[in-house]
Amino acid sequence: MEKLLSLFGITLSFHRNLSHHSFKLPKWLEYFFAYCGTQALQGHPINWVRTHRYHHQFVDSERDPHSPIEGFWYSHIGWLFDSNTAYQKSGSPKIVLDLENQRFYKFLQNTYILHPIALGVVLYALGGFPFVVWGMGVRVVCNYHVTWLVNSACHVWGNQAWNTGDLWVALLAFGEGWHNNHHAFEYSARHGLEWWQIDTTWYVVKLLHTIGLATKLKLPTKSHKQRLMHAPT
Repeated sequence: MEKLLSLFGITLSFHRNLSHHSFKLPKWLEYFFAYCGTQALQGHPINWVRTHRYHHQFVDSERDPHSPIEGFWYSHIGWLFDSNTAYQKSGSPKIVLDLENQRFYKFLQNTYILHPIALGVVLYALGGFPFVVWGMGVRVVCNYHVTWLVNSACHVWGNQAWNTGDLWVALLAFGEGWHNNHHAFEYSARHGLEWWQIDTTWYVVKLLHTIGLATKLKLPTKSHKQRLMHAPT
């Protein structure tokens, strides 16, 4: 459950909700999923969203914070060790003013590392060192590589309806592997646009919509998809 919540914290919250405003949640639920995202140890929401929005502005170019033109391994993990360059490429903080102006996200920014530490203490109290190893170490490393594969593999390999997409990454990353669809329709709450494209994050969003908790869902229209499919390259 802990792994599911932290991964949904990235795919549903940091990515589709906060970065792209693909749907709207009640504030209490938005904040809950965002808090879960901090437990993935991929940074606080303000920094994560800032990097991702600039990635979309300058995708696969020299200004992309994790550009594949620097090589597969750079886009997968190397950019994290080139923190000064990645930070410079992430541009002005103004791109995340919508989050900067909310006290909760500033709170997470200022106290970010304390929350995973607190979780580690709870896990140790519940089950000792083995709980910490599996609940923090193994979980976090697995989630890291799932997220990084979206940055690397999905920008290099895969089928190309619009760009690139990978079934195997989609399964691991709860639908994020349909990266071709995402970059074509970055506003879309649904990445698996075909019936056979498994998108676990979308299923959760759809469930939340059905029970009235997710509203203002953004989806590409049929005409929009057709226009893009036939657009000159």
